[in-house]
Amino acid sequence: MSTCMCLAAASCTGLSDDRRMNITGKRTVWQGRFLKALNISYTDRSGNTRIWEAVERVNCAGIVTIVPMTAEGDILLIRQFRPVLDSFVVEFPAGLNDKNESLEEAARRELIEETGHTAEKFIFLAEGPISSGLSTEVLTVFLAKDVSPASARLKQLYPPDESENIEIIKTPLAAMYERLNACRESGDFIDLKIYGLVELAKNALSVGRQKENQVGA
Repeated sequence: MSTCMCLAAASCTGLSDDRRMNITGKRTVWQGRFLKALNISYTDRSGNTRIWEAVERVNCAGIVTIVPMTAEGDILLIRQFRPVLDSFVVEFPAGLNDKNESLEEAARRELIEETGHTAEKFIFLAEGPISSGLSTEVLTVFLAKDVSPASARLKQLYPPDESENIEIIKTPLAAMYERLNACRESGDFIDLKIYGLVELAKNALSVGRQKENQVGA
């Protein structure tokens, strides 16, 4: 195995961009209602053809996760049973873009479906793979700013998924880590994305306040 280490300051300039490595084909070996298993053929940097086993969503144009924060500084998390893990998991609201929507529209819909809340402003935070050795999924994350309870009309338009039984955890941002530790100690799994995404959200809010102060100065 060849490993390349490059220390670059604040950019990816100078990192390897080996055009010899590319995908040459994909073959579906199994397909269900929501997922399919793939054999991906690709060429390595030595010119050898190799096979990588992967999983891909069916009829899905992206995955969205929402970091919902209220005007009072509370953060909304959800807790639901995940059959794959045979356990409850605490996580941010998330879902599939499978209804011919934009990613922001999908995020707005999922927020209402899973929490009964909505927001006027959705701020893009990040985009990237979730498990690049296993899945083709690319996750897009939005901060939902100043969330509040959705109207009865919106809840009727976007009802909860009948297969999901979701509990809402509302906690002050300052107490979030303590609350997560309590959930973990009680036997729940904590989605590790929470820890990084909440820091991205805090940074986005800080930058936003700085810009507002500059305008008002």
